[in-house]
Amino acid sequence: MVAVAENRSLTDVLRTVVDGIAGCENVVLARLWLFGPGDQCASCRFAAECDQRERCLHLVASAGNVETEGVDARNLHGAFRRFPNGVRKIGRIAASGEPLLLSSLDGTEPWIVDADWFRGERVRAFAGQPLIFRGEVLGVLAVFDRRELGETDAKWLRLFADHAAVSIANARAFEEIDRLRSKLQVENEYLHEEVERGVTVDMVAASDGMMRVQQQVRIVAASEATVLIGGESGTGKEVVARAVHKQSRRSSGPLIRVNCGAVPENLFESEFFGHVRGAFTGALKDRPGRFELADGGTLFLDEVGEIPLAMQPKLLRVLQEHEFERVGDGVTRRVDVRVVAATNRDLRAEVDAGRFRQDLYYRLSVFPIELPPLRERRADIAPLAEVFLRAAAKQRRSEVVRLSQQSLQQLERYSWPGNVRELQNAIERALILAPRGPLRFDMLGGVATSVRRAPASEQQSAVIRTRADLRDEERRNLVAALRETNGKVFGAGGAAVLLGMKPTTLSSRLRALGIDRNHL
Repeated sequence: MVAVAENRSLTDVLRTVVDGIAGCENVVLARLWLFGPGDQCASCRFAAECDQRERCLHLVASAGNVETEGVDARNLHGAFRRFPNGVRKIGRIAASGEPLLLSSLDGTEPWIVDADWFRGERVRAFAGQPLIFRGEVLGVLAVFDRRELGETDAKWLRLFADHAAVSIANARAFEEIDRLRSKLQVENEYLHEEVERGVTVDMVAASDGMMRVQQQVRIVAASEATVLIGGESGTGKEVVARAVHKQSRRSSGPLIRVNCGAVPENLFESEFFGHVRGAFTGALKDRPGRFELADGGTLFLDEVGEIPLAMQPKLLRVLQEHEFERVGDGVTRRVDVRVVAATNRDLRAEVDAGRFRQDLYYRLSVFPIELPPLRERRADIAPLAEVFLRAAAKQRRSEVVRLSQQSLQQLERYSWPGNVRELQNAIERALILAPRGPLRFDMLGGVATSVRRAPASEQQSAVIRTRADLRDEERRNLVAALRETNGKVFGAGGAAVLLGMKPTTLSSRLRALGIDRNHL
């Protein structure tokens, strides 16, 4: 009993309880069930006898001296892994909170489910004790023994059960403290990441295209539907995701973001679902995943098309059942999370190519929203520029620098392959070069831009281009950026920074356009 009390891990407590009892050679099985959610009703042996399926008794620890060949005394996944509350001997002990002692058994009793096993193991007695802590029944401790058990044995088992109940309650309390501490630490790290990413802005909708998006956001925000936001890199998919969250009933809950394109393939499961100490090399402590952090709120999966195929069934499961297990842990956890996903890939094409599961695609795209590129929403350029100028002034604690008509013309005539993100970077770069103005944008994307006012006919033709034209223009722009940075993509002074694009997105576009940065 001292060994039980010394443990702070619930798993260690449970194992120590059954191992301690199984140390007596006459004990065939010592088993411990604890209350948990009704999670296996479809395959439960006693489902037909269960009238309520909210919770049941889960087999969480087992040990003994079993003689039957091929039977593992520690197996937790057999026919008796679940008992409904109030059903059979185990369930009735839990429901009544009263112990049960049956001696002088011969294996012919009508309540015995597996009489052959009973006789083969020479079981002569069964004793069960409820695990009670502060008036609450936590579960049941049961013993199958090869010798007859008397009242003295029952009293010893009662004493053991009382100590076990206290130890289980304490271990749960310690684990809850550790869970909250770990969650707080991860949330703190997440907040630091968000601060480092800079100021976020609200959605700007002056163009017809963005007004339609704004209306779609209003419609879907009131529901619990999963949203899939599509569009080119830098079009503002995260801004739309924040708008969906802000206008939903979950607005008081957290909005947690995962950049799927930045997660190493072998760490996806841990990033999503968390892990327990010792689950893998480097797992020095328990750590919650992003789904746990987003409980009660919204989880934004950015670049969802980058999720590895092997990980996709596990993501589908949590989307459908709202359940998951941390890496290295057998405990099923439930979460209440709304998922908003975003991608710059054509997921339908990824499904056809076998790189993305069709069922996951349909689960994510319950309500699709497609963002137009900035070149198709030029009415938004001026208000967006003003938003970025005000945000920069707030950060610098300075006056807002005004855009001249000449500067605005430069911005409106540029094609913006990097979209809104490139516009924001261009504003910030111009402010660095001229903190008090006037702002100039003569070399947008490494390409000189004219400020000559074109006739209306030329302006119209400059806006309308074929997809092939836009692809060629994007290719020339990326090549110019790579030449400007001597082929460097990642890091400070790299092409990704110059273009205002994510490095992973730029690498993807280079591959798609057949650009080899080593042969420019």
